[in-house]
Amino acid sequence: MRILRLTILGSVLSLAVCGCKRKEAKTEKEQAGKELPMGVTVQWLGHASFKISGDDDVIYIDPWKLREATHDATVVLVSHSHYDHYSDNDIAKAAGADTKIIASTDVVKKEGKGQAIKPGETITAGGVKVTGVASYNPNKPFHPKANNWLGFVVEIGGNRIYYAGDTDLTDEMKALTNIDVALLPVGGKYTMNAKEAAEATEHIKPKQAIPYHWGDIVGSRSDAQEFANNAKCEVKVLSPGESTRLCD
Repeated sequence: MRILRLTILGSVLSLAVCGCKRKEAKTEKEQAGKELPMGVTVQWLGHASFKISGDDDVIYIDPWKLREATHDATVVLVSHSHYDHYSDNDIAKAAGADTKIIASTDVVKKEGKGQAIKPGETITAGGVKVTGVASYNPNKPFHPKANNWLGFVVEIGGNRIYYAGDTDLTDEMKALTNIDVALLPVGGKYTMNAKEAAEATEHIKPKQAIPYHWGDIVGSRSDAQEFANNAKCEVKVLSPGESTRLCD
């Protein structure tokens, strides 16, 4: 009888140990199958529109001509009210129920919602910090400084990304520091041209730059390539819809 009890006890303990091992093995397998944090990606959507994606946040900047309604934005940034930067239809395609809209004062008035930001002001939304930067033409009539239209410094996932907006090379731009990626217009006429944008990289000293404001309305791939050839940093010339992943 004593031998039978010991045999049964041994079997129970063996099953318990095996069960623990199977559970432990399953846990290790589950952990091995988990995706690593994705880091930060920057996608050029065309013209002056970008999508920046982090582990927990998705930011659209000046969404325009979006191909589909994703409703995945945690933050939408709008630099000013010109039609190729402010599109209520495209904001609606990007935005979800809890999306925070941060924009110039004139855009907030037109949209009827959102939080206005001015140059020099900072707003935090979730894991994203947004600072307004003055964006204007010193010697052209298209984007007056008095309008308080914007560029943005976006801090996400340990990266500082500068989106210039519609601007020429300004003192405010020259004063920026610690920029990891600079998103710069290169098309000319309404903004900096390729040569001026390349000069901007001498002042900003970003690790990387991406040209925009070409290929639609104004500018061409040759402008983007001229910028890439003369910029004082690594340049990624993206095609519409193409993305680049930023280093942590």
